[in-house]
Amino acid sequence: MKIIDNIKELKENIKSLNGSIGLVPTMGALHDGHKSLIDKAVKENDNVIVSIFVNPIQFCAGEDLDKYPRQLQLDAKLCEEAGVKIIFAPKVNEMYDDDKNNLTLICPSYSVVDKLCGKSRPGHFDGVCSVVAKLFNLTKAHKAYFGQKDAQQLFIIQKMVRDLNFDIEIIPCPIVREKDNLAMSSRNKYLTQKDRLDALNISKALFEAKKLAQTNTATKRAIIDNSLSLMKDLNVEYIEFVDKNTFMEQDEIDKNTLVLIAARTKETNTRLIDNILLWELV
Repeated sequence: MKIIDNIKELKENIKSLNGSIGLVPTMGALHDGHKSLIDKAVKENDNVIVSIFVNPIQFCAGEDLDKYPRQLQLDAKLCEEAGVKIIFAPKVNEMYDDDKNNLTLICPSYSVVDKLCGKSRPGHFDGVCSVVAKLFNLTKAHKAYFGQKDAQQLFIIQKMVRDLNFDIEIIPCPIVREKDNLAMSSRNKYLTQKDRLDALNISKALFEAKKLAQTNTATKRAIIDNSLSLMKDLNVEYIEFVDKNTFMEQDEIDKNTLVLIAARTKETNTRLIDNILLWELV
């Protein structure tokens, strides 16, 4: 496995690869959720590239850019054991010019970013789409793997690929949870013991929402009230119901209803997101 930190070397190495290329874009601090993406990519491709880049242009003012966990050596060990061919871990000045206010950005449609995480994090998805597009272009990947925990991000990237005719297949991968059902996230490292106990109520609210929905008697209001009651020790940013295929808000619950929650813990102000599909076809 090679660890590459510059674009020139990355391009040279990609020219020498034979067969299909799978890409797993990450910001590092890899956990078992990332490993599930990597394992699937290794299974489905001849070569796998994992990008590790804490992307500054997707962080908003006051967010955790400076303290975001960085652990390249540990990440490299996980990747090598999983069968990754290349880690691309560039410095910021390798990816962007010094004047970050004059970058050419990919800005997704306002209709898909004026809600949920895009509403509270203005400009976030411009940064996500722009760096992902760069990675697609640089790696020449045939497939790219994204977790479904970041459901809005996944939807926006899928739309970008369709709208801009990228020659790449996006592979959605299921949410991976800790033993206590907390959705895996690199930011879980921030949590105090109390924060973690409080955070468990996010997944609990979602699982109870699914149970309520499948009784065919629960209303959207009842699910929201129950969720807010469970998450009373968190600062809830949103509880939203959207159609999984369009990401438009839903008033009525049906087989396409995706419920998404974002909340912050009170001790460390850690922002966590999670979601669940209320009906899963068997």
